[in-house]
Amino acid sequence: MLPLIVLAIAVPIVAAFELGGPPAGLAVGALAVAVILFLAARARFDEPIEVASAPPDHFAMLVVLEAPLEDPNLAGAIEEIARAGAQATRASADHRPEVLLLAPATNTAVRHWLSDLRRARFDAQHRLTLSLATLAAADLDARGAVGDSDPVQAVEDTLRTFGAQEVVFVTPPGDGRDVEQVRRRLDRPVRVLDSPLPTLHRQRSA
Repeated sequence: MLPLIVLAIAVPIVAAFELGGPPAGLAVGALAVAVILFLAARARFDEPIEVASAPPDHFAMLVVLEAPLEDPNLAGAIEEIARAGAQATRASADHRPEVLLLAPATNTAVRHWLSDLRRARFDAQHRLTLSLATLAAADLDARGAVGDSDPVQAVEDTLRTFGAQEVVFVTPPGDGRDVEQVRRRLDRPVRVLDSPLPTLHRQRSA
């Protein structure tokens, strides 16, 4: 495969030098470099995600907020998952489940390449604040953190230091691309909860 890749890159550059001279060859070479960088940036690797040691005396759960958690029913579902997890792991009755909310600072492609993270981090913090308030109203203790712009990378970074025994994604309806990659690479349960569309959005769609 490697010789074929080298030929696919070298042959167009050599042909451009022969047919169009140095300017054409340099232009094709620059284009080849740009394509390589683009493909490298989009490459996905399926190595197992490293997870810190699980806490011995309580159940720990990571909730990934790709959408805000505003629906009380979703908060109730998370509370049920945490309670069931605590029972399954025989966690100490003196310790409540530990819930960490992770809000990836998802960004547009243009802002990402311009290293403009201000809007993305603001949106993630807003998503996190709404979600923490919803869980607090449901009497579920949680803490939060803003993560990498790539949700999969954000999960990987967080699990290196947070030994979650289960991961729950809160996603917009029908959006599960990142979930499947995490499932392939993680050796523990990964669930998905669809976040309903905001009321204003539903009214406009109707």
